[in-house]
Amino acid sequence: MEEARRCLRRFDVGDKFSRLPLPRATVLLPLMVRGARLHLLLTVRSMQLRRSPGEVCFPGGKSEATDKDDIDTALQEAKEEVGLQPEKVEVICRLMPGIDKMNNLVTPVVGFIEDTFQVTPNPDEVKRGYLTQIHCFTYDDQERKRSFRIWGLTAHFAVFLALVIFGERPTFEVDYDLDNLMSSSENNFINLYASIYERKKSNL
Repeated sequence: MEEARRCLRRFDVGDKFSRLPLPRATVLLPLMVRGARLHLLLTVRSMQLRRSPGEVCFPGGKSEATDKDDIDTALQEAKEEVGLQPEKVEVICRLMPGIDKMNNLVTPVVGFIEDTFQVTPNPDEVKRGYLTQIHCFTYDDQERKRSFRIWGLTAHFAVFLALVIFGERPTFEVDYDLDNLMSSSENNFINLYASIYERKKSNL
């Protein structure tokens, strides 16, 4: 998995976008090696939550004033939501951020976790956690006998992560120039931010 680490570090944006004038949030993309394959840890949001109950997402949340940086936010939120201790995460990089429907700047932090980790969900926030292979974008809920497609920013980050690690053209269309993935992803983000900025100005 050293090649995966090298690929991810090449796409590390650091704090390049963290000073944009938007509310900040962070998610942790926890990678685990199991059976010689890369898996992602995702969560199913508690049905008690007002916003997006029952949806599949990564551990994460809004930045607090006491958080040192985006990485600190991601680690603290993962600890609160699924019982993942910060020292048990090998943080690799921060990937290109996204902007959610509430206009929060959401930074994905990627880290490796041990294959022995067991999720301890916080019932106020998380119904359950589950592992999926990195290229799988559906979740089968056996209890409710339904399948959920991972969508929105969660899918956006999961797809981009797979593109970075595997460097292969997917079987579906993506909004990137795959020969210039870093520059095209940055251009996409800048265009999105510019459109939101213009919309805010027009509403003043």
